[in-house]
Amino acid sequence: MGVAYRNYSQNKNYKEPPMKKTLLLSGLLLAFAASSSFADALLFSVNSTPYDHQMARIRPVLTATTHSSSSQVSVAIVNQWMADLRSIPYGFTTFWKTPAEAVSGEPADCKAKAVALYEKMRENGATNVRLVIGKRTSTSRMTHAWLAWDTESGSYVLDPTFNYAACTSAQVGKRNYQPLYAYAGNKKFRAASTLVAQN
Repeated sequence: MGVAYRNYSQNKNYKEPPMKKTLLLSGLLLAFAASSSFADALLFSVNSTPYDHQMARIRPVLTATTHSSSSQVSVAIVNQWMADLRSIPYGFTTFWKTPAEAVSGEPADCKAKAVALYEKMRENGATNVRLVIGKRTSTSRMTHAWLAWDTESGSYVLDPTFNYAACTSAQVGKRNYQPLYAYAGNKKFRAASTLVAQN
């Protein structure tokens, strides 16, 4: 028996370093983050995001209080609002347009259409709505903006740039609509996948 092994086996106070547990936890978190779609994405509350300065123009829209409504917002009415926004020609801007600018008749990009739908939903009493910035597909080179809406009947991806109607998480699949950041009222979130990618 070697000297190193004898010293190891005789030392009853020896504790295995937590390295294995840390690596295992990191591996599990990475696997979860890489395979998640928006509906099961792990979001962490944060104080700031890289988009905060750019979004200053639309901050009042995000933080406006939800108007109470005697009737619930239905998927059917959301689909109508999405179709209306989908019919607006696409035109990229470097700044975030307000909802009024988005529906002015000028072209609008994904940011403008998503914010306009967010405002419309909140004005009509919808709750559990988040503005999301992320990747539309796993191979997307640019970020994209859409809404996530959690209801009693399920979770929906609302993308008025590409879709005429709400899609369930199952319809969009696990490789599409991968969030990086989300916003709901005064709250800001960061997806676990961004934390893993930066560490």
